[in-house]
Amino acid sequence: MSENIYTYFRVTVPEPWIAHVEIHRPDQLNAIIPELWLELRTVFDRLSIDPSVRAVIFSGSGERAFSVGIDLKWVSKEGSPFIPRSDEYADPARRAAALRLWGVEFQECITSIEKCQKPVICVLHGFALGAAADFCAAADVRICSKGTIFCVKEVDIGIASDIGILARLPKVVGSYTWVKDVTMTGRNFDADEARREGFVSSVLPTKKDALAEAFKMARTLSEKSPVAVQTVKHFLDYSRDRTVADGLQYQLAYNTAVIQTNDVPVAIRALVSKKVPTFEKL
Repeated sequence: MSENIYTYFRVTVPEPWIAHVEIHRPDQLNAIIPELWLELRTVFDRLSIDPSVRAVIFSGSGERAFSVGIDLKWVSKEGSPFIPRSDEYADPARRAAALRLWGVEFQECITSIEKCQKPVICVLHGFALGAAADFCAAADVRICSKGTIFCVKEVDIGIASDIGILARLPKVVGSYTWVKDVTMTGRNFDADEARREGFVSSVLPTKKDALAEAFKMARTLSEKSPVAVQTVKHFLDYSRDRTVADGLQYQLAYNTAVIQTNDVPVAIRALVSKKVPTFEKL
């Protein structure tokens, strides 16, 4: 099992084609600080172009939490974006400009999960609060353990989240009323409610079981043509924010090149012969 060394993440390749990314601040319940989210982008940008990776599993280390969200010790310090120093940015316009740059950077770090070319399976356990919900909403598939507690928490610190959850959650689940409920009240919701509303695809008894389910899915993905899987992800993300007509036109134009891959005859021969196909690195 190979391992890449990061400060706030543990990234391993425990099986061929499958990378496992773990938020690694277990003593702090994987609370999120600026250095962590900057490193998050580095991790996912590298995995996105790594030809030896075909699927990514994203989880939190330790037994208590995927992540409790933004580290409140950092948030409460004078000089953070939430509590400016008394001598800082006397001009509101200049402070606003600085806050916007900070916000854009945070957004882009989280969006690196969504932009990763490989399918990302997020495994949630314990607590998944605040910015942690933004992280997992950017993943492709979410699986959780029975005891997981979710919360879109930002309203309880006096702000509306602007880093992803309010843009993505209405497109992930089917009920706009439910989205408004959980985002405006900041209330907790459990694994069964998350499954019922479509935020997670399955609920397993324990974190271990949820990880096992994620690896099972990742193995299935890794056995398929990486050209096909990554193109499916790209088409779905592109079409989500556009009309059906725009999506169809784009998909046809894109596929006239992609469909010429050698993976197509390899896959067809395997289906006919009832054998497992082997695909080259992408």
